[in-house]
Amino acid sequence: MSLLIKNISCLVQTEEVPQTWVAGKDMAKISNIKDAFLKIDDGLISDFGEMKDLNLQIPPEEIIDASDRFVFPSFCDSHTHLVYAGSREKEFVDKIKGLSYEEIARRGGGILNSSALLHKTSENELFNQAMARVNEIISLGTGAVEIKSGYGLSVDDELKMLRVIRRIKESAPLEVKATFLGAHAVPEKYKNSRGEYIDLVINEMIPAVAAEELADYIDVFCDRGFFSIDETEQILMSGLKYGLRAKLHANELGCSGGIQAGVKYNALSVDHLEYTGDAEIKALIGSETMPTLLPGASFFLGLIDPPVRKMIDSGLPVALASDYNPGSSPSGNMKLIMSLGCIKFKMLPEEVINAVTINTAYAMGISETHGSIARGKVANVFITKEIPSYEFIPYAFGSNLIETVILRGKII
Repeated sequence: MSLLIKNISCLVQTEEVPQTWVAGKDMAKISNIKDAFLKIDDGLISDFGEMKDLNLQIPPEEIIDASDRFVFPSFCDSHTHLVYAGSREKEFVDKIKGLSYEEIARRGGGILNSSALLHKTSENELFNQAMARVNEIISLGTGAVEIKSGYGLSVDDELKMLRVIRRIKESAPLEVKATFLGAHAVPEKYKNSRGEYIDLVINEMIPAVAAEELADYIDVFCDRGFFSIDETEQILMSGLKYGLRAKLHANELGCSGGIQAGVKYNALSVDHLEYTGDAEIKALIGSETMPTLLPGASFFLGLIDPPVRKMIDSGLPVALASDYNPGSSPSGNMKLIMSLGCIKFKMLPEEVINAVTINTAYAMGISETHGSIARGKVANVFITKEIPSYEFIPYAFGSNLIETVILRGKII
């Protein structure tokens, strides 16, 4: 199928020579084309440029007139937990009353609450609930998503989650990556025998996940009250033996050493990072690990903000993701994440555009095919409603400004 989008007011995030990521002062730069066209053939971007240079030898099968509208590459959301059962609004009320995330967890809430709900939910019902969320984020402009397990916390239930993620890969039009997160929390039954649970993750879960080829990556919640550096390293080493590259929850609740562990094990990304100091920044500089910030979670939980300006000014790249989950970030709206990046983290609009496209595509391992408007990349784009500028996207934080979603070259 061929598709032409013409008379685009502004085509955003174009690349003649695709980059792996954007870092430091370059995050404040994006390349745009005004009065532009975008041509799509067989699901890929085949050409783009100024309307005056459009030369059609063969008429496209479909034409969209995008006058007064902007076209963006679809968002890439590199950190979600959107396969879950039910919701946790009662804990939301507990937070309002003053209980901390850790206090709720100690009372059997948090991750353990989601684990209990998931255990009671069939695979089909879990898939149906998850697909409703997937369709929601597609409508909000997301074209690629990473989904973690981690609410199973047993061999059978972790596999159930990952099989649901595989079904989403097979059913949904967006790009999906799966991450095994058996080390999300220690189940209550192993409260006094942590080592037994870690042995279960290493000796039973990881081999079973690998045998069915259910995961692209492995993750550990390396933070205060969850998994220590030694425990994290044991699990990551086991994952590497099975070809699972690391992605890491790190430094959300304290200076856990998780960032350094992520760099040591060549993690694709380290995520959260509220507690990031000079030592952590130094470790990240020159590494292949993408610092990924989750402003929805820090906003929802009332956590301190990570030192984003210091990170960027030190020359680091930064990605933003939603952390869509039932306990600490019950939203997959990446446009809202852009707004929080600007409002809470004081990032420029150009910086958040880079952070939710090319940089977070890298954090998913797909920057060669997604995250920008470049010839040969997958045609995942969205067309806005009439807007005056690209800055208007994060500015109008409560408005749905997306008019048309195109994934793999097809109008959704």
